[in-house]
Amino acid sequence: MSPRAPIRFCSSCGAPVEYRPAFGRERAICTSCGRIHFEDPKVAVAVLAQRNGQVLLIRRGVNPGLGKWSVPAGYVEAGEDPRQAAMREFEEETGLSVSGLDLLDVIPRHAPDEGADILIVYRGTAQDGNPTPGDDAQAAGLFGPEEIPELAFPSMPRILDLWRKP
Repeated sequence: MSPRAPIRFCSSCGAPVEYRPAFGRERAICTSCGRIHFEDPKVAVAVLAQRNGQVLLIRRGVNPGLGKWSVPAGYVEAGEDPRQAAMREFEEETGLSVSGLDLLDVIPRHAPDEGADILIVYRGTAQDGNPTPGDDAQAAGLFGPEEIPELAFPSMPRILDLWRKP
């Protein structure tokens, strides 16, 4: 079962559920109508944006990772294209647009405090202008390979290692 709160009631009929083996793992099964509840994974996107040999990072203004640094990232909304979500999150957190987005990596959850089960990472180029923190960011700035501040999540070193690779 995922680290999220357990399902307690059936979304079809409202009856209580109980956890029993089904399809290879413990799942919530309705005690009345028999519906098997499959939990959907939480999906987030991240943007590794570079400009002039530097990477753009934001300092988080919320937990988890309050005060630590991350590439701009956020959740994909239901029905939203992940690439569009990446561009939206980048602009919300930095005040800048990003171009040339290419899929870089897909990373599974590394630690319970990371909110997403799946992190889709894109690489792009931050457009000209000064980054301005917005949304849930306290600060935004460009950093060289030897200037990286304290990082918020276990997935961030992996992402930055991909940036450092030729």
